[in-house]
Formats: sequence, structure tokens, C-alpha cells
Amino acid sequence: MTTGTSDERGDQSAWTPPDDMTTGTASPAKAAVGDRPVFAYIASLPQPQRRIAERVDELAAETLPGLRRSVKWGMSYYGVGDGWCFSCGAFAGHVKLMFINGATLDPVPPVTPLGMGKATRGVEIESVDDIDDHQLADWMRQVTSRPGLGGPKR
Repeated sequence: MTTGTSDERGDQSAWTPPDDMTTGTASPAKAAVGDRPVFAYIASLPQPQRRIAERVDELAAETLPGLRRSVKWGMSYYGVGDGWCFSCGAFAGHVKLMFINGATLDPVPPVTPLGMGKATRGVEIESVDDIDDHQLADWMRQVTSRPGLGGPKR
């Protein structure tokens, strides 16, 4: 993944991010299982984070049969079967896509987040143009073949 420049992201001077996006804490979105809460969470995001989250969600739906969605800890979570496998959360200037058990993926995603477990890895995406559909879809397929958060051991 590459990072976009401020010119690529557009002028955001009129928009002030909510405190949760600037402090690194999760959004106030309430925990709920299902498509509708995730779609509502994504719709609540400012641009460009909304478009990034929409594309991640679209890619997950295209890639993973039996996809399940949920809002947990102020982010969208995705899984197949009984466990949650990756999350997508918006922050000031980027979206974090984090893979639970991501340290086992090939190649290992470059970002090691704080407070999400020792095996979690992911990417920070600043622009929808930074999304590598092929790589993200490959990681999504790989991670759903491993035990997910809250599910049985596979």
C-alpha cells in the first residue's frame, strides 16, 4: 500500500474530525451484529474514509462467500463462520484494515497495531487509490482459513 498526498485526498480544511478519530480511540458506533449496523457505521464516516471503507466492504463481499458483518469496539468487523477475521476502522487521515492472526499471512501486512493482540497485522489506507484489490482479497481469503476472534479453533 502506498500513502496518498494531501492533494490526492483533496482539501479537508472545512471538515473537523471527531475526537475519536484524532485520538486513536474507536468511534461511538454501538456494537451490533449484521449488515445494517455496518452500513450505517460506514455511511457515518467522512470522506475519504467513507469511500475507503465502502471499497473494503465491497471487496470483502466479492471475495468471501458467507460473509458476516458486525460493529464491535467502534469499527466494522468481518468474518466467515463463527469467528471474526478482520476489522476496518476510520481514523483522521486514514482507515486501518487489521487482520486478526495477520502475522501468519503471506506476505505479512506491514502495520502492527497497538492494543489489538500480538498476532494482528494490517495496513493503513489514506486513499481509495491506495487499495491493492488483489493483495487485500488474498489476505482476506488467507485469514478466513485461520481461527478468528470469538470462534472455535480450526
